[in-house]
Amino acid sequence: MATRWGICSAGKISHDFTVALKTLPAEDHQVVAVAARKLEDAQEFARKHSISRAYGSYEELARDPEVDVVYVGVIHPYHLNACRLFTNAKKNVLCEKPLAMNTKEVKEILDCAKKNDVFLMEAVWTRFFPVSVEIRKLLAHGEIGEVKMVRTDFGVPLLHVPRSVQKDLGGGALLDLGIYCLQFISMVYNGEKPESVQASGVCLETGVDETVVVMLRFSRNRMAVFTCSAGVQLPNDAIIAGTKGTIQVLSSMWSPTSLVVNGKETQYPVPEPYLPLNFPNGTGMRYEAEEVRQCLLKAGAQ
Repeated sequence: MATRWGICSAGKISHDFTVALKTLPAEDHQVVAVAARKLEDAQEFARKHSISRAYGSYEELARDPEVDVVYVGVIHPYHLNACRLFTNAKKNVLCEKPLAMNTKEVKEILDCAKKNDVFLMEAVWTRFFPVSVEIRKLLAHGEIGEVKMVRTDFGVPLLHVPRSVQKDLGGGALLDLGIYCLQFISMVYNGEKPESVQASGVCLETGVDETVVVMLRFSRNRMAVFTCSAGVQLPNDAIIAGTKGTIQVLSSMWSPTSLVVNGKETQYPVPEPYLPLNFPNGTGMRYEAEEVRQCLLKAGAQ
């Protein structure tokens, strides 16, 4: 039986996610409904993507009995309310990153999902790309010895985008871009927490961070450093340095399709989209969607 998706918000990221879903077999994934704050936006989205039902409120989507899992693509500050709405309606949820604005909100979302016994996942799509799967395999097999240093950066000029610079819209480089660097480091060090964190940055007049540099120290003298910036373009790659070699993820490290292991490059292309995308390699969201399906099947939630 197919995993039946509901799409919450008719914005750019929801468009790319829906395009990515269509690259997967129709017998496994179906988009059955979309909701937006304005009905006409939902209807236009539904027409574009051949979705049968369009709603002018998120509450209607939460009540739809045909929806197995909701993809939450609203902007950061609205994640808490959206996740609460859908989990309280006993819907499984895939919520865009960052899961919430702060620790308090994250805890509330997690508690809500647990209380209602539903599946919840933060949509850190990078983790599910074939490149990331290969990196975890290489590290597990000790391909480059003991990892001593990880360096990554993510910088793109976003100061013209209101969502990126306004505090009430969840702006700032760290929440939008730095999360990708941090999750990459966390993946390499297998979820271990750093022993120390040193950070320095500059803020915009709006009160959000424009550029941040972070240095992390882990046990056994292992280090990591990352830079994120909404002000300038950076190389947007990542390097893992071990005692026996290096692994390099070429740009773009957050949606990777190329891996260099000890100087040897391998390509991992993503499928072509059937509609133009808003973000590079957007069809790579198919991998996180399939992970959700597999988790639901294992849990018997479908």
